[in-house]
Amino acid sequence: MNSMQRVYLDNNATTPLLPEVLEAMQPYFLGQFGNASSIHQQGQQARAAVEHAREHVADLIGAREAEIVFTSGGTEGDNLALFGLCKPGDHLIISTIEHHAVLNSAQRLKELGVEVTDVPVDGQGIVDPDAVKRALRANTRLISIMLANNETGVVQNAVEIGKIAAEADVYFHTDAVQAIAKIPVDVNEIRCDLLTLAGHKIHAPQGTGALYVRKGTILDPLFYGGRHERSRRAGTENLPGIVGLGKAAELAMAWFENDGPTRMAALRDRLEQTVVSQLDQLTVNSGSAPRVPNTTNVSFDGIEGEAMVIALDLKGLSVSTGAACSSGAIEPSHVLTAMGLTPEQARGSIRFSVGKQNTEADIQFALERVPEVVAKLRELSPVYRK
Repeated sequence: MNSMQRVYLDNNATTPLLPEVLEAMQPYFLGQFGNASSIHQQGQQARAAVEHAREHVADLIGAREAEIVFTSGGTEGDNLALFGLCKPGDHLIISTIEHHAVLNSAQRLKELGVEVTDVPVDGQGIVDPDAVKRALRANTRLISIMLANNETGVVQNAVEIGKIAAEADVYFHTDAVQAIAKIPVDVNEIRCDLLTLAGHKIHAPQGTGALYVRKGTILDPLFYGGRHERSRRAGTENLPGIVGLGKAAELAMAWFENDGPTRMAALRDRLEQTVVSQLDQLTVNSGSAPRVPNTTNVSFDGIEGEAMVIALDLKGLSVSTGAACSSGAIEPSHVLTAMGLTPEQARGSIRFSVGKQNTEADIQFALERVPEVVAKLRELSPVYRK
């Protein structure tokens, strides 16, 4: 049995289930297992649990309960938003740093006859709202710009983009998977018509999520079957998962009230600032941009990111080179190269993402290992020159 102490700093990939979430879910695996569409007692108990969870998710983002559609996660939410609105002949605006759930959906829509414009970002990974405005056309149907980036943590000016969309009478979708439960999110302040969130990024179970659909927005469904989720998402609801998502949303609200983001940012900043002070020839990517409080992405000169992830893993520290969905990809990060980094710089980048469960001791654990691993890898590198 492996008894090595381990510290997990890869919370942008997925988060551990909180004990309170597991406790809330457990009854719905056994005694309270009913189908929420059934009219008998067990079914109505299930329906009440689903609607209670819907209330908590809606409260977390300032929405109405009827505007929440439960999904299997962020990818389904993004697909439903894009494919549900865009038809051949329409125009779609996205950014160059979107998650692949949006990028690949947009590529497929392009193959089906939708025109797609990719708006660039600056060196900090920020989308210029004026560039979005300039990209508008008479046939623009949808703008889809993420709220917070999964690799760098950069937060976009969604309020300004939402204003542009509203003035142009164009739908606005934001992938908020990496923003929810890290920064306050209000769909009415953003003025978005659609917003995606994923349970496993906020300490709920994997395979859960939701799409906010503003009242009056008509979407073509991805799935055809029963009239579940007001005919927007056919299929029997994942009862335990939805209950867990609702509980995680409830806990996130309490976390905000207890100044959780400030404590999280303090841990991230200590890690980032100490690494910068102890090592040379590195760059904090998007270090000058507004970011969610838990994420830092650092490029280390002379380092191959995958090698560093493996070396740190052997020492008990879990981090990543970027998006977990892209692990094993040969190409360098599309996010970092879109920001102007060279392929070598992008491949030498490591993402550290703090979670609610992390402590000062965890950060100290990381700080005792990162400089040592960097020094060793640079010593072995045939290309690194001090």
